[in-house]
Amino acid sequence: MSKTINIGVTARECRGNNDKMIRKFNKKVKKERIIEQVKDRKHYKKPSVAKKEKRARAARARLRERLKKQRAQERRKRMNK
Repeated sequence: MSKTINIGVTARECRGNNDKMIRKFNKKVKKERIIEQVKDRKHYKKPSVAKKEKRARAARARLRERLKKQRAQERRKRMNK
């Protein structure tokens, strides 16, 4: 599970905008769940609890994706009218 993750944001990506660079970096870190992993490893978590949390996280992700698709369909319907 200890894979090496190389996250970086270049000035060219953000056209030299420092605030944008920080936001972009934070977004990448959040997506890779780096901070969450550090917090999880601070205290022991029973495997059953870890599995339960993982299932809940997956369910939330599925719900978000479903809602995202529904909103996209509604937008397309409005645009076609």
